[in-house]
Amino acid sequence: MALFISNSPEETFDLGRQWAADVSAGWVIGLMGDLGTGKTQLIKGLSMGMGIEATVSSPTFSLLQEHDEEGRLPLAHIDLYRLESQTEIVGAGLEHFLVSPYGVTAVEWYERWLVAKWHPGQALPESFQPSKGVTLRLVVLSDIGETEREIKYEDFSG
Repeated sequence: MALFISNSPEETFDLGRQWAADVSAGWVIGLMGDLGTGKTQLIKGLSMGMGIEATVSSPTFSLLQEHDEEGRLPLAHIDLYRLESQTEIVGAGLEHFLVSPYGVTAVEWYERWLVAKWHPGQALPESFQPSKGVTLRLVVLSDIGETEREIKYEDFSG
């Protein structure tokens, strides 16, 4: 498990840009945390680091923003806030982005996909182990001050 303390939205953005150097096709980045903890800011940095110049915002109402032709890899940005269950997520046609992405998938409110509660340092339930060729980075963002955020993350490979 890795820990990063962000003292500003700019530092959260920069962490996302740094992560862009790590990602390759088949990555899923599952972000969990309350409103305002920096999930979208992290994805904005990731997308910029991947060479995507389009404006990135949280797709709360559309559920999905795809950036296929813009960066070095396709990016699917998903927001599960409005979906309550795995059944709704599957019904919305988002499952393949979560289990076998062709590029990189960044998911806000990933806890809506996980049935069991997960905390950094814990084993991932067997039913959520990534399939072969997929890397899952689980990220938990927490407020620890007015602008400070604790960002804990761990990678799982299939």
